[in-house]
Amino acid sequence: MDTPPTEEQIRALAYRLWEEAGGPEGRSGDFWVMAQRQLASEPGMGDGLSDIARPGGESGDRSG
Repeated sequence: MDTPPTEEQIRALAYRLWEEAGGPEGRSGDFWVMAQRQLASEPGMGDGLSDIARPGGESGDRSG
């Protein structure tokens, strides 16, 4: 069974990606999603996107 990435893993990668891009303002959500996708594509990581809260209180579950 694949283990979804933790919020801490996503946060750390999102910050690193944001820094590498020059720290653009107003794009934290973009980097959060990029980090989720990158981590989910790694071996041993499930997509887990519906189980992880996104910035702004959104969940990955878009049903309903």
